[in-house]
Amino acid sequence: MAVESAVLTPVAATTPVANPESEKHAKALQFIEDMTKNCGAVQERVIGEILSRNANTEYLQRFQLNGATDRDTYKAKVPIVKYEDLQPDIQRIANGDRSPILSSHPISEFLTSSGTSAGERKLMPTIADEMDRRQLLYSLLMPVMNLYVPGLDKGKGLYFLFIKAETKTPGGIVARPVLTSYYKSEQFKKRPHDPFLVYTSPNEAILCADSFQSMYTQMLCGLIMREEVLRVGAVFASGLLRAIKFLQLNWKQLADDISSGILNPRITDSSIKECMSKILKPNPELAQFITKECEGENWASIIPRIWPNTKYLDVIVTGAMAQYIPTLDYYSGGLPLPCTMYASSECYFGLNLKPMTKPSETCYTIMPNMGYFEFIPHDPVNPMPLSRDSPPRLVDLADLEVGKEYELVISTYSGLCRYRVGDILLVTGFYNSAPQFKFIRRKNVLLSIDADKTDESELQKAIENASELLNEFDTRVVEYTSHGDTKTIPGHYVIYWELHVKDPENAPTHEVLNKCCLVMEESMNSVYRQGRVADNSIGPLEIRVVKNGTFEELMDYAISRGASINQYKPPRCVNFAPILELLDARVVSAHFSPSAPHWTPERRG
Repeated sequence: MAVESAVLTPVAATTPVANPESEKHAKALQFIEDMTKNCGAVQERVIGEILSRNANTEYLQRFQLNGATDRDTYKAKVPIVKYEDLQPDIQRIANGDRSPILSSHPISEFLTSSGTSAGERKLMPTIADEMDRRQLLYSLLMPVMNLYVPGLDKGKGLYFLFIKAETKTPGGIVARPVLTSYYKSEQFKKRPHDPFLVYTSPNEAILCADSFQSMYTQMLCGLIMREEVLRVGAVFASGLLRAIKFLQLNWKQLADDISSGILNPRITDSSIKECMSKILKPNPELAQFITKECEGENWASIIPRIWPNTKYLDVIVTGAMAQYIPTLDYYSGGLPLPCTMYASSECYFGLNLKPMTKPSETCYTIMPNMGYFEFIPHDPVNPMPLSRDSPPRLVDLADLEVGKEYELVISTYSGLCRYRVGDILLVTGFYNSAPQFKFIRRKNVLLSIDADKTDESELQKAIENASELLNEFDTRVVEYTSHGDTKTIPGHYVIYWELHVKDPENAPTHEVLNKCCLVMEESMNSVYRQGRVADNSIGPLEIRVVKNGTFEELMDYAISRGASINQYKPPRCVNFAPILELLDARVVSAHFSPSAPHWTPERRG
């Protein structure tokens, strides 16, 4: 077992011990030590608390625990489940059943996952005190970061933070993404002053539902306070790149506002106008500087050029977001890219105790107080199918082995019991007795640009629906593959089609193939469509038609690299540069969605 010794000791002589912030940080670091040194005992306490508080729930009573709160009984009697297994219970809660079905505490809201079921966001039940657990994890981030980057209390963070659309279930319970829930909470809106957590963006801008007004105001404030900015961030890497693209498109108007001290008339939100009246003052010199930096073609290192005191970019660049690292490096001049925490709608898991390592080396330490964690051993070469008849023996958090992959299973205070999250994690070592993980991927996800997650069956269904338009032209899709193109901002899905056209005189027209793109988009899940319509985080889908014989060339290439001709299957998603080059060299036509797909906050069906 590779065990790392305790390293979370404050940087010497950064601040006097009597400083309240220093004392607060020391307590936070000691809390991390206590939790990670006693990982097994903390987990035993957590599952005991979860089982005792939820003992009278309908769900646990089905499995006849008879009040048992030990993990051996729990593991023996309660099955491992996926979302679809819980959906009937979740639907009852959503429809207004207030009895203790999953949790003894009232369900305060549903957190909508970026993962989907039957094309709609999954609804994750949560309870009021779960917000305190999330807040606790947030409170540990800056004490750790301050060990590696001292002085973050001497400036501000330019963070592009946004709320997303929310809706209500038939029973009147709010359903919204986890970060929208957090930004709208009293814990966020009335957070006590912390010199390490001062943002350039006013709450009024973050909480504005109009994405243009929100982004414009946040960018304007970031420019006005450019000298005070010590870190620049967003939730995902893709979100920060959209902010840079926004600056490229709107710098002239932003500079005009700064020069004149008069806010753009497109900003109509009354609360934003009121708060900006105190922030925006005429500053022709700053406006001139912004014009000089933005008017040319060279946007390399634009972030440190405009915000010269930036020490790092705070964005998620693990998993699917790793595809954005080269573009972030271009705009930032290679600034560090720490990934600070690991969380999902289902549960907040842990944090990165060495945040300044390279993204490829990012490892997260799960905090054992956040929930009860179990792990399904995962063999990437020969994955074992799970069945109710032969469930695997799950491994506890403290008993994992370095170098092995596992699928994460969680039990939460909100009532999720032995729930498969779908994340595949690789154990890289231990911090005290707590394992450290590298996030490998979300299981079964084929394409992802932003918060969207499209799996192979969804893509297949979308292609089947679109190919129906080809029937009248006696044309069919012979073969296909896909790629998430992040060279454009926002990124977009590219689908490569090889077509068999029976009669070249009656081939599908350009307009028909454009319409195929739209039909595919209409077939995608609600997270994808929201990204296209409301968030502008995904660009129009593109179909690239390739020459006949292209996919045979792909097979020849794979076999030349050692693939078995008997076991070869065309890849449904490609990221390997030589294969992309081969495909793009054989494109005969490119087609895009002529309009955005349909999307509303209301759930289908």
